[in-house]
Amino acid sequence: MATLNDVAARAGVSVSAVSRVLSDAPETRVSDETRERIKRAARELDYRPNSAGRALRSARSNVVALVVPDLMNAIFIELVRGVEDAAIQHDYLVLMGRTEDLEPGGERAQKLLGEGRVDALLLQPGDDPSVVDAIAGFAEQKPVVILNSVEANAPGSATMPDDVGARVAVRHLIDLGHERIAFAGGVPGNPTNVRRESGFRAQMASVGLDVDPTFVTSFGYTAVDGERAADALLSGEHRPTAIFVANVNAAIGLLSRARRLGLAVPADVSIVALHDSWTAENSWPPLTTVTMPWYELGRRAFAQVHGRIQGEDPTGIVVDDPAPRLIVRESTAQVDASRRR
Repeated sequence: MATLNDVAARAGVSVSAVSRVLSDAPETRVSDETRERIKRAARELDYRPNSAGRALRSARSNVVALVVPDLMNAIFIELVRGVEDAAIQHDYLVLMGRTEDLEPGGERAQKLLGEGRVDALLLQPGDDPSVVDAIAGFAEQKPVVILNSVEANAPGSATMPDDVGARVAVRHLIDLGHERIAFAGGVPGNPTNVRRESGFRAQMASVGLDVDPTFVTSFGYTAVDGERAADALLSGEHRPTAIFVANVNAAIGLLSRARRLGLAVPADVSIVALHDSWTAENSWPPLTTVTMPWYELGRRAFAQVHGRIQGEDPTGIVVDDPAPRLIVRESTAQVDASRRR
């Protein structure tokens, strides 16, 4: 097994220079050419760092925690992939957890975040505000980046342009001739829902369309919440011709309930959802969606928290490249002129 001495000899530099470059030490002062020569020598020798020894020397574990509301939620797949791809480049491991593991004062929270197990935390809070309170003590000692929200006790954040994604979805419905457009949203006060409803209302206003107050619901982002939204929006005679659903999981529930109510999609009601997933492509009919930059969010969130580990100041970023993109499938169609109003 190759050692630091072997890499230093191959690159023609000191052992200390190799150690600083391969550990991404913030005080490293070498040229780009020397840095590349060291990394090339390490690759050629298949050098593998002694993680245990390095952790003892640096008081770091080279592990970050990524906590999301539901590990089975399909929309988080690209987020996880982005975080893991970025972590691998910096020789970090990613420890996965659920927000319910962070119950304030709970034993699982202590095991996940305590005892020096992780160097930093990436947290997607979900709808439970107590989750953010639960990490307050950890955030006072180690870097935390909140995903898709901005919290006072964790100034690092990485969000996506939910309002822009909402406008893309609603513009698609308007282009199809729909005017009676509903919004099936998340729980009130959820930061992502606030941004998505804002985008919905802004796009409607931009073409002079009023929002019917009875066409706005705020049940949540799960399939069951989508079913509740369908009952509220589609059970009566006064129905929208199209619905923008703020989350693809809720859209699948809404789609299923609409069929049980005897409505045809998209003949009776068009449905478009924010976020894309394999579940949207395989529903019936397949759902028209707006895909958001989850993979890039993961990569940039890890880069941000890694910079914090290296001593950089916390910042808030909006990941808007690539921009939200419409994926048209069979759940949306041109509105019948007789049903426009």
